[in-house]
Amino acid sequence: MAEYNFDDIRCYNDEDIPSKLWPLADRPEILGAIKAGFPDVDLEQMKALIRNCKTVKDFQTKVIIFILDMLCKKCTDGVEAYGIDQIDPTNGHLFVTNHRDIVLDSALLNVLLAKSGRETSEIAIGNNLFAAPWIEDLVRMNKSFVVRRDLTGRQLLESSIKMSSYIHQEIVEKKRSVWMAQREGRSKDNSDNTQASVIKMLSLGGKSKDHMQNVRALHTIPVAISYEYDPCDYLKAAEFQLKRDNPAWKKTKADDVKSMATGMMGYKGRIRYTFTSELNGVFDQYPWINDRNAQVNCVCETIDKMLHEAMVLFPINYVAYDLKYQTDRYKKMYNEAEKNKVISYLNEQLAKIDIPNRDEAYLWDMLLTMYSNPVFNKEKLIREQDTTFVPMT
Repeated sequence: MAEYNFDDIRCYNDEDIPSKLWPLADRPEILGAIKAGFPDVDLEQMKALIRNCKTVKDFQTKVIIFILDMLCKKCTDGVEAYGIDQIDPTNGHLFVTNHRDIVLDSALLNVLLAKSGRETSEIAIGNNLFAAPWIEDLVRMNKSFVVRRDLTGRQLLESSIKMSSYIHQEIVEKKRSVWMAQREGRSKDNSDNTQASVIKMLSLGGKSKDHMQNVRALHTIPVAISYEYDPCDYLKAAEFQLKRDNPAWKKTKADDVKSMATGMMGYKGRIRYTFTSELNGVFDQYPWINDRNAQVNCVCETIDKMLHEAMVLFPINYVAYDLKYQTDRYKKMYNEAEKNKVISYLNEQLAKIDIPNRDEAYLWDMLLTMYSNPVFNKEKLIREQDTTFVPMT
């Protein structure tokens, strides 16, 4: 493995606290956001709390987790973890999840890890989200490392090798865990398919010439994230139409900031994290594959199957499926009151969409697609496995 200086992408450490964390206590943007979301918080006490942090762990446990706990009480009906007790604490792991929310997917994962007595994971975050310099300082202080999204060609390849080397260093050598989404950007239609380029990147930084061995070295654990309600669903539906009407349309930094704020502060209902088993145990059952592309496809398909199988489904998923496909296949999974609640909720979200040439029928279908795809994915798994489908509740 080549030698790199990771200072430009690494997480900040305890030595960075005086120069990177303490000044954040005086940022009006941060204090304003805290006050807007949690009016009862004493800002002077919060500033003192930040300035009294001496370690990254102090900052995460005393500030970040404190804020996230308040957020969950306000905006969710509870966050639960399944299978977290099976994680081997002697190894670092790569936690690969589906991607629902820009901020909370990794943030809530770390809350669950911390509360189970485990070390929190490092977080891969794209520099496209750094709408201001202080945002970079905040997230890197919260154990995030930088993924460069503004490169092309040779620079992109070199950056990918460097980032992969950093991930391997943290997991293999330092026994620290890392979170990464299965794809760049959120899965707006909740199809939750692993991006081959992510797996290829992960294989670049290991010590072996065999790409599969480099992937195995990361002790990867797929983690399925299930949100009952996605507060960004109407924003994602709008993006679908804007992209359909103008293929060149792209989100702005302001759009990203709005998505982050809506995802954090919007109502999410129940949230479930399901930790599956390590990929290595699955790979041990496979015949050896020498072709690199076949190896990558194998990893992607395995992650997808494990995530789709582990996804927890809620009444809104079954109702959306039956509405989209005009069937009553899952009518036993919800009652009439639950169905009416779902329809009312989706209509409320649809009414929030304010874009040119609003195509209501298309937008409605996109909302149904988002919530029905997890059911569709499970059905696909069952067809492939030729076994009886037992819906999760």
